[in-house]
Amino acid sequence: MRAGHVRSYAITAPKRSVAAPEIPTVDEAGLPNFHISLWWGFWMPKGTPKDIIAKVAAAVVETLADPATQKRIADQGLDIPARDQQTPEALAAYQKLEIEKWWPIIKAANIKAP
Repeated sequence: MRAGHVRSYAITAPKRSVAAPEIPTVDEAGLPNFHISLWWGFWMPKGTPKDIIAKVAAAVVETLADPATQKRIADQGLDIPARDQQTPEALAAYQKLEIEKWWPIIKAANIKAP
């Protein structure tokens, strides 16, 4: 896109990207609430001790606060979640919302994993 080989019409997120603020959101482009975002997280086996989960969560928060990490993530066109969204509980809540949003569509389209 930056090289001029493709044109971006909108991003499928509720707010503009820090990495490309010139690209409007789908809401601004006339397709409201068509939000599809890349997201990632760390999952651990069921029954992992809470102190281990807390240590890994703290390490992730510390890493995401590092300016070099932030730059690398931004250079890839990604946004770092707000600090209050960098918790195991926030990830679980977000994952639940995503499942509730996409599962009916997947089921209605009869999409199956290969």
